[in-house]
Amino acid sequence: MTGTGTPLRVGLVGYGLAGSVFHAPLIAATDGLALDTVVTSSPERREQARAEFPGVRFAASPDELWQRADSLDLVVIASPNKTHVPIATAALKAGLPVVVDKPVAGSAAEARALAALAEERGLLLSVFQNRRWDNDFLTLTRLITAGELGDVQRFESRFERWRPQLKGGWRESGAAEEIGGLLYDLGSHVVDQALVLFGPAVRVYAETDVRRPGAEADDDTFIALTHANGVRSHLYASATTAQLGPRFRVLGSAAGYVKHGLDPQEADLRAGRRPGRGPGWGVEPESLWGRIGAGESPLTGGGHPVETEPGDYPAYYAGIATALREGTAPPVTAHEAAAALDVLEAARRSAREGTAVTLEVRS
Repeated sequence: MTGTGTPLRVGLVGYGLAGSVFHAPLIAATDGLALDTVVTSSPERREQARAEFPGVRFAASPDELWQRADSLDLVVIASPNKTHVPIATAALKAGLPVVVDKPVAGSAAEARALAALAEERGLLLSVFQNRRWDNDFLTLTRLITAGELGDVQRFESRFERWRPQLKGGWRESGAAEEIGGLLYDLGSHVVDQALVLFGPAVRVYAETDVRRPGAEADDDTFIALTHANGVRSHLYASATTAQLGPRFRVLGSAAGYVKHGLDPQEADLRAGRRPGRGPGWGVEPESLWGRIGAGESPLTGGGHPVETEPGDYPAYYAGIATALREGTAPPVTAHEAAAALDVLEAARRSAREGTAVTLEVRS
């Protein structure tokens, strides 16, 4: 537990897409946190970071952070997936609380080992599952909690893109150690959301394909979950979808909810807009609101529009600051991330073997 007063000093490892677009702006926008050091050896990325955060310091490697661990209060790991476990392990051993971008590890066993190390050291360990604060997910959570759909029977979630040309880099690598491909990338989000909404999965079936010429890792993936409570989740993650489906289609005993379009926060962050600078963060236009109803397609006017909750990525780091100062649980735990990895590992096995995989519900 860290006392109140001066801002908590944050070291950020990595300043690529995750570090520069998501973590650094959200850390800087959070009351009680201060971006102290960015770890990158790239001169271009240092200039980029210095332009937005003039007082930030730099380090060429994570080892430089461990050498002055007493001058930091938190380490955020936004480096390539294969480095998550070794860097998080080193940070915890240096006595520093840790936030890790998803996926926290390549296996559930590694995630649980990290969680055990954090608990042994009495340190915070959290995973950045920011899509829990997407506008559509917050809206759906509200509708389910209010009972407006009745008993949910099927949850369809799509994270689809049309990217027929490869971008290159480790995310598209088929090497096992890179932990690339959409199953562990976007799949981490759609699986986490399904587990948060409907609890543990007891059966997993998956199909993964490599569609684009020259691609090495899965770029078109489908996962079907049967939850312990009977809800079925159908989850899609694709880079090869020429016609995008609804982000959510949720069918209940009383009504259904259909929502198109992505939460605007990522696009805003990429465009340089920042939370706390002007009104309307996370708010989308009425034309993009989802619809709730029964018996008719929303595309032909069925049901009625439902105002979308504002997206709230800043809530994640606000929760981290509270957890550090008050000793409360972080907004996402490593054990929750491990449960999602159980599902992703089962999905990979299912796709490889062409069969459904049964999971035991952990107590």
